[in-house]
Amino acid sequence: MSEQRFNSFEEFFPFYLSEHENANSRRLHFVGTTGWFASLAASTVANPVGFPLAMAGFGLIMRDAIKRENEGPAFKHMAAMLALPTLASPIFLGGVVWAYGCAWAGHFLIEKNRPATFKQPIWSLYGDFKMWTHMLRGRLWSGENPIEELQLAELDNTRSAPARVAAAVH
Repeated sequence: MSEQRFNSFEEFFPFYLSEHENANSRRLHFVGTTGWFASLAASTVANPVGFPLAMAGFGLIMRDAIKRENEGPAFKHMAAMLALPTLASPIFLGGVVWAYGCAWAGHFLIEKNRPATFKQPIWSLYGDFKMWTHMLRGRLWSGENPIEELQLAELDNTRSAPARVAAAVH
């Protein structure tokens, strides 16, 4: 990923999708995220009180981190988001390893690019959830232009952010 910074998730998401042009890479992400959701279910069965409380904390931390992601990488938020549920149920960590293993295989072996997680971890996680929901609804399973399929404007990095916004409005 280049050193560019984004001012909002809405600006970041088209870039995120551009890093997932290969349908097989998106499929690997879907399998990984589905496995993560399965680990949430297993963790809830293993610790029916503590794990949902830990995931509530995860959600609150993520909500705060989404707002702050444009300030720089939110690695402290990510550490807290990993630690809290893992302490409640170590199964959760297995789901995280599975999800990132699948996703990173898609990036390194198929897309031949560096995951956006390394620069913008929270927006990347949120982007993965958003891509997963589109796939759950039957979109993004094929084709090589997910931005076009979702009818999003591609990010034009040659213009300033205000100029991109003005162009998107017109």
